[in-house]
Amino acid sequence: MPAARRITSRNARFQQWQALLGNRNKRTRAGEFLVTGVRPISLAVEQGWPVHTLLFDGQRQLSKWAKELLRTVRTEQVAMASDLMMELGEKSEAPPEVIAVVEMPADDLGRIPVREDFLGVLFDRPTSPGNIGSIIRSADALGAHGLIVAGHAADVYDPKSVRSSTGSLFSLPAVRVPSPAEVMEWVEARRAGGTPIVLVGTDEDGECDVFDFDFTQPTLLLVGNETAGLSNTWRGLCDHTVSIPMTGSASSLNAANAATAVLYETVRQRIGQRKKASNSPSSRG
Repeated sequence: MPAARRITSRNARFQQWQALLGNRNKRTRAGEFLVTGVRPISLAVEQGWPVHTLLFDGQRQLSKWAKELLRTVRTEQVAMASDLMMELGEKSEAPPEVIAVVEMPADDLGRIPVREDFLGVLFDRPTSPGNIGSIIRSADALGAHGLIVAGHAADVYDPKSVRSSTGSLFSLPAVRVPSPAEVMEWVEARRAGGTPIVLVGTDEDGECDVFDFDFTQPTLLLVGNETAGLSNTWRGLCDHTVSIPMTGSASSLNAANAATAVLYETVRQRIGQRKKASNSPSSRG
């Protein structure tokens, strides 16, 4: 293991990392954020995200995973006191053994790949970072190609968002944009390039049930703010709106659950389409 610097007090360097937890402006200026957990850190490394610093608990016997991480990732390493690790890990019981300081990627819509089977999600002005992370996790699990977080919103790189994504943040491009204009310019360019993306909004008064809409076409799914739903601007930009049928006393689902339900229906339709294509006479020669 390379020689590591040691930090045992709340010095200026520690305070810089601590500020990344709760201060979005400082995260943005620094261009970095904190990551905890075996799976998230492992995925960040596997997916090639630049790791600026690895902090580790210098007062405990490290696991085989942690030792291997410190041996193989060539970056600054800092051994910290357990109580400082607990603060940075926002833990109340036991400190994390490793915390990674990871570089933020650019908020560039070009990071989201667009193919003929494109499936993307746009989250309009989310207020809960936990919901952002949950949607990233669902979108990753259900085959989406990227997430767009639009408008004045909670931060993709807030610790709650990073934790609730359980590592999917490092596999699924998530891009922050200030307004609909940037998204529509990107969509129109993709359409001009031959991918006819349709914008489909979720709404309790949608024009049809989610089961009756054709999600096999290239789709950007629009999910509204947790309280107010989609803004009037985004409603006006939707090509179609869909609703999720409710049979109980609840009138709606929260944003993350609604997105997951529609993404699952999209996957169901697309798997069915592929099965039909593979069983057609032409595919069998």
